[in-house]
Amino acid sequence: MSEEHSVAYEGIAGLLEAVWGEGYLSPGGPEEIAFLLEGVDLSGREVLDVGCGVGGIDLLLVQQCGAGRVVGVDVDAALVEQASRRAAERGLSDHAIFRAVEPGPLPFPNGSFDVVFSKDSILHIADKEGFCVEVHRVLRPGGLFVASDWMRRDDNPPSAAMEHYLELEGLGFGMGSP
Repeated sequence: MSEEHSVAYEGIAGLLEAVWGEGYLSPGGPEEIAFLLEGVDLSGREVLDVGCGVGGIDLLLVQQCGAGRVVGVDVDAALVEQASRRAAERGLSDHAIFRAVEPGPLPFPNGSFDVVFSKDSILHIADKEGFCVEVHRVLRPGGLFVASDWMRRDDNPPSAAMEHYLELEGLGFGMGSP
């Protein structure tokens, strides 16, 4: 991501946090994380968060869910820097680690994580099949892939508030298959 684009996105990130809460760049917050992880014990486990943004979810996974170590990755270095700063401010730098990555293969050895987590990020990944192969590769045997993403049914239009958000973000929905 270019430096100019990154600076612009960092400003947008601040706006999104003002709307969705500190550390969150999309709707759902801690309640959605609790729902996604219902019945999942993260105590002492190694977690990879794909699309970590500014790290709010990662800090929650360590502080409230007891994850042993969370590695958050994102394509935007400015967001990763913010996430690292937040972890340091909370004394969690040993448990919440953040890395800027390029799209494509994940920069981790096979079997590195007990859990791969992703919230509202997969829609930005062009090669979804390749991504799934990578998730499987970096998971330990018996590991879990926990993800949530934007989806919309054609027969259930978004609320007026969601339509406004989509318009502000320049987003739309579509479905395609090869």
